[in-house]
Amino acid sequence: MKYDAIIFDLDGTLWDSTKTVADSWSATLRREGETRSYSAEDIAGIMGCTDREIEERLFLPFKERAHELCVKCMSEEPEYVAVHGGRIYEGVETMLETLSAKLPLFIVSNCQSGYVEAFLAYSKYGRFFRDFEYLGRKGLNKTENIRLIMARHGIEKVVYVGDTAHDEKSAKAAGCDFIHAGYGFGSCYEPLAVIGSPLELCSLVQIV
Repeated sequence: MKYDAIIFDLDGTLWDSTKTVADSWSATLRREGETRSYSAEDIAGIMGCTDREIEERLFLPFKERAHELCVKCMSEEPEYVAVHGGRIYEGVETMLETLSAKLPLFIVSNCQSGYVEAFLAYSKYGRFFRDFEYLGRKGLNKTENIRLIMARHGIEKVVYVGDTAHDEKSAKAAGCDFIHAGYGFGSCYEPLAVIGSPLELCSLVQIV
């Protein structure tokens, strides 16, 4: 398969930050006088969701404080993540180094403002990516942000690599092929291909 560029999802595709995010949110809630805490498993269940979906799934028990605490947790999270990081999947750095030497690489995520920057600050992988977009910047959904990256950089034949059915649906709606990161958090319906580890992408995508 030959492409002009590759666009990556972040969580479940390049790294797993669930424990760090859980620790960050739990610390924020303690400062807000709440006793509830979150686990990595809780966070894994909402990876790839929008902020509204996250509030509905995890913050409704706080009743009238649900929106306030959701916003507070998510706004404080990037600074914490930038310091404490996450578990970068084995082979990601080699994969990015190999692919970025031949193709422009991008990130499109449904995350809040500052989260992609936190990933890049912790991982030191900024050198591999030409650009990135996310929900928290302009309020655009994943399909719209994929299209925005494509238009901004004049690219046509693109593959999106992600780990959830939402990633698959968004990529296909944007006119992209989709490769499923099978080691991530979700399942998919009809991906073009499935990779069991990041390095498998290097042999799957033909670099010209």
